[in-house]
Amino acid sequence: MDKFKIIGPSKISGEVSISGSKNAALPILASTLLFDKPVVIENLPRVRDIDTMLNLLKSLGSKIQFSKNKKTVKIYKTKKYKYFGSYSILKTMRAGILILGPLVSKYHKSICSFPGGCVLNGNSGRPVNLHLNALKKMGMKYEIKKGYIHAKSNGKLKGATIKFPKISVGATEQLIMSAVLAEGRTLIKHAAIEPEIKDLTNFLKSAGANIKWIGKRTCQIIGVNSLNQTTYSVMGDRIETGTFCVAATLAKGNLIIKNFNPKIIQTELNLLKKVGAKIKIFQSKIHIKGPQKIKNINNITTKEYNGFPTDLQPQFMVLLCKANGASSITENIFQGRFIHVMELQRLGAKIKIKNNTAIIEGNSNLSGTEVMSSDLRASAALVLAGIAAKGETIVSRIYHLDRGYEKIENKLKKIGVKIKRISL
Repeated sequence: MDKFKIIGPSKISGEVSISGSKNAALPILASTLLFDKPVVIENLPRVRDIDTMLNLLKSLGSKIQFSKNKKTVKIYKTKKYKYFGSYSILKTMRAGILILGPLVSKYHKSICSFPGGCVLNGNSGRPVNLHLNALKKMGMKYEIKKGYIHAKSNGKLKGATIKFPKISVGATEQLIMSAVLAEGRTLIKHAAIEPEIKDLTNFLKSAGANIKWIGKRTCQIIGVNSLNQTTYSVMGDRIETGTFCVAATLAKGNLIIKNFNPKIIQTELNLLKKVGAKIKIFQSKIHIKGPQKIKNINNITTKEYNGFPTDLQPQFMVLLCKANGASSITENIFQGRFIHVMELQRLGAKIKIKNNTAIIEGNSNLSGTEVMSSDLRASAALVLAGIAAKGETIVSRIYHLDRGYEKIENKLKKIGVKIKRISL
């Protein structure tokens, strides 16, 4: 099991290029099940979750052809198609559930395992029932047997008006994909509007899907008979971008971040300006300079887009450990996303948890030690803490990190971080 060894503290400078978005690429790849014609997807991040999704598509009968740089894939449909999403593949990745709707929409049947991925407050925090209840309204019938969803429909799914009881990124993606080939009009109300969802709808529209956003959180899909051949480039990863922005702010850095549209992360950039970072934005580039002293900030609250993202909460917490005064972060999306706090405390962070709010004392003298990752974003936070800590930090279980960050140690080395992957 690989580990990272980090010698800190580091000062960051130089340039980093952002990879394609994992969270945008996964639903786009799942939606290729809807196509009869070849699809070309560009700017894929080479991370473990993408490999898992491609292996899942292969297991269902898709043919995958890589370009030389492995960042572009051409996906073909084969004559022998299967409808079984195995637990052996889905157990490591939450997004595996996204094959359910497309399979039922296209082939009118699917047997799909419940998914895995980061355990954040169990099913109550990331509910699959939102997917199932919405698909049921479109005509899908299902039974749950031994951890598998056995689903079918009598012909095409039927358009419906669906209002989610709570905003869900995965359920919104599921319904959009399922409605593209459905009969008639589907109206999704109280939909998630994350940039990755807009990237999915832009991809489907490029292939002839009839999708329109009405107001802020309503999506209208009018079913079409088939989708056309298309080539599409995945957007840049906003969570990777945010992580590097935090790294530069934390480490008194002078960093240029390329291959990303800064307009997508205005909320995050405004918070970094409040703690003292100097930021210039360009069309597809961010220039960020970290302050000599980090200012504290109170009442950060995680929210659905375009609020502050839960996927950057652990990273910002590390930043605020070095702030000149107390700060607070309230987690409103996933309760389990404070698991990393105990590991930060091992490094010397002064953090107290009260209900779903973390009080970060600030002015922490972080000192290197051995820590253990619990999930994808917690892993990134521990790496950032190692960059700021004095001495040697060992971060174990970095397979979590490999699920969502493309060769992060190589990118960090190029901008001045002393980091080494240790393979055991």
